[in-house]
Amino acid sequence: MKDKFYAYIQNLQDQICTGLEAVDGTAKFREDLWKRPEGGGGRTRVIENGAVFEKGGVNISAVHGKLPESMQKMFGVGEADFFACGLSLVLHPKNPMTPTVHANWRYFEMYDEHGKVIEQWFGGGQDLTPYYLFEEDATHFHQTCKTACDQHNQEFYPKYKKQCDAYFWNAHRNEARGIGGLFFDYCKANEQMSMEDWFDFVSEVGNSFLEAYVPIVEKRKNLSYTPENRNWQEIRRGRYVEFNLVHDKGTLFGLRTNGRIESILMSLPPHVQWVYDHHAEAGSEEEKLVNVLENPREWI
Repeated sequence: MKDKFYAYIQNLQDQICTGLEAVDGTAKFREDLWKRPEGGGGRTRVIENGAVFEKGGVNISAVHGKLPESMQKMFGVGEADFFACGLSLVLHPKNPMTPTVHANWRYFEMYDEHGKVIEQWFGGGQDLTPYYLFEEDATHFHQTCKTACDQHNQEFYPKYKKQCDAYFWNAHRNEARGIGGLFFDYCKANEQMSMEDWFDFVSEVGNSFLEAYVPIVEKRKNLSYTPENRNWQEIRRGRYVEFNLVHDKGTLFGLRTNGRIESILMSLPPHVQWVYDHHAEAGSEEEKLVNVLENPREWI
């Protein structure tokens, strides 16, 4: 399964990068291959200063070795070997009317002292972070997520949408990071789903990503905007950074397993503001967004 999923995310990385370069029309992804001293490595691809994307990354990695002590405590196990691979992407468009997007699809195995697999699971999801709320964009993104889920189980979308709203919650700000999507983790074999079934589901969601995001970018990338719109975007990006550095499990996993720091922090936008005690103006488009972030909605 680990070989099958790693081959899948290698192909998916190619497909997504090709699709995004076509949308941008100017910039190309720069590729870095890296190795982890303890075992494994990855292929980082970053796009910067494009016509559409100010900064973004579409990264894959496959790392293995001894499970670090901090992770042993998290999983409630003693010494063990592990393997983890995944694709993680974040895209920060230049135009404030175009939303930031994040997605991740991953697979994890843990072994006993004889090398036998004792734990294995999938995780992942995709979520949208707009700076200005276009409700039809939110509906399109969620509908694409639901369509992918419904191919496998009609209970998945409501369940994983709810988990997404709970996970991407900036508790210290009492607001969501964005308008959500899907989040699933620890997807293990059970009576209803084999690991092959989970692979089919996760790959279905991964394959839906471009369909979920690209039409929104095409619709918004050439809209006009003001310096005030840009300021708001940078203030909201600050909340994005806060979530990634304070709460995000993927960032923390990378730091705790001695991952490549440049790849881990590629999710951070290049221009950000923190304005003291900032509040959106009453009745404004900015306040409209904040109201939705404070009270997550059903989009379907």
